[in-house]
Amino acid sequence: MSTAPEPVLDLIGIGKSFVGVTALQDARLRLWPGEVHALMGQNGAGKSTLIKVLTGVHPADSGTMRLAGREIRPESPQAAQALGIATVYQEVNLCPNLSVAENILAGRMPRRWGWIDWGAVRRLALASLEPLQIELDPDRTLGEYPVAVQQMVAIARAVSQDARLLILDEPTSSLDEAETERLFTVMRRLKARGVAILFVTHFLEQAYAMADRITVMRNGRVVGEHPSAELSRLQLVSLMVGRTLEAADLAGARAPTAQPSALMQARSLGRRGSLQPLDLTINSGEVLGLAGLLGSGRTEAARLLSGADRADSGEIRLDDAPLRLHSPRDALNAGIAFCPEERKTEGIVAELSVRENIVLALQARRGVFRHLGAREQRELAERYIAALGIKTADAETPIGQLSGGNQQKAIIARWLATQPRLLILDEPTRGIDVAAKQEIMERVLALCSEGLAIVFISAELEEVLHTSHRIVVLRDRRKVAELPAETLDEAGLLRIIAGHDAAEVAA
Repeated sequence: MSTAPEPVLDLIGIGKSFVGVTALQDARLRLWPGEVHALMGQNGAGKSTLIKVLTGVHPADSGTMRLAGREIRPESPQAAQALGIATVYQEVNLCPNLSVAENILAGRMPRRWGWIDWGAVRRLALASLEPLQIELDPDRTLGEYPVAVQQMVAIARAVSQDARLLILDEPTSSLDEAETERLFTVMRRLKARGVAILFVTHFLEQAYAMADRITVMRNGRVVGEHPSAELSRLQLVSLMVGRTLEAADLAGARAPTAQPSALMQARSLGRRGSLQPLDLTINSGEVLGLAGLLGSGRTEAARLLSGADRADSGEIRLDDAPLRLHSPRDALNAGIAFCPEERKTEGIVAELSVRENIVLALQARRGVFRHLGAREQRELAERYIAALGIKTADAETPIGQLSGGNQQKAIIARWLATQPRLLILDEPTRGIDVAAKQEIMERVLALCSEGLAIVFISAELEEVLHTSHRIVVLRDRRKVAELPAETLDEAGLLRIIAGHDAAEVAA
């Protein structure tokens, strides 16, 4: 890291609210030339809002921003770019139908006699790629290259604009190991040239591999800024989740002991750029908990098991017979139900009634030629409304008018109506009140005692410990441990997530 006397970026006391919701409060951030600085935190910590304020997407409500000692207040992303702040987002926001050269020089094409000078465009594009040591055909359409290469082109575009500060927002989320290392090589070259890099990531190992310093955010506040060499993984995880190990209490009573039998087995199941191959055994009458930080691979594993994403390695066996999942419909027909993390965008259909939302999956399983009659729909909806304690005026109330907890119960009801053998619950208690959380957890354990196999995912470690029989820990898209829940407490689980040896923790 450079020992320059003043930082290239200095954010002081940044505040931002949206309709009464405080997104940032007294946030601060400093970067020096030639530094890679990791910005870390759980979902909703405020990282994205801070970046949007810095890049002119949102105006700050309070605070001061200085770039190279000069106070700035960019009013748009274009204004931020003009100041030397370049951003490469998780999803590459270039034009795949244009050439590599056109993407690098878009908006600033050199002209001659009023016409675009294509020879100059090509030369400038090659000059932009040269410092990154990337050999590409500048005339080739960008969409012909893989995502990793497109990301390099986005970086080349950013650097070609004389960026003082480069923001990389989750750049490795869709890259495999080789592509990630290639990106890191480019980052090291840029660092050597004096570019300050803000590296937003959820991956602990990558943060420690690349970052000189780490800033941690939680609930809109900066809760720590440390040289990476002086911050242990355990301390980092504690800062992110907001609980010190000294304060981590033993989990309460867990799910009753089951007499499991193997229902599903996944062997070397993986997806390039999404999840490293892993082995899982899911038993009937058992809750298998998946624990880890955001970005660890929990949701990716659930999507592979439910057919929402297709695996490109390994196999799944159901009742010891091969199971090929090409789509969620295949999973549904096999008795696999998936309640996704994003309740509002991937779960409910807000304009439809509670009844219509509950019968949706069962009707899809039956197909268009075996329509559920009106009476059967009403009886089914009313049965699950009563069984799960869904608070609604009646079954015809639009589900969008229900509270978050009752919407979540309705989604669970939808899948229970299909009489599944395996229920995958991804963050089923997120964003709902404590009473609703407790009720949902009790329902989950009751279903398990009746023989249903359950995969349970939650960012709340206490919930995972309280609910699960076995816990699989994931870190940086890998399975790193599998232990009986009864051998762990929250402190031990945090240690494994932070990188400690599972055998030593369990002992």
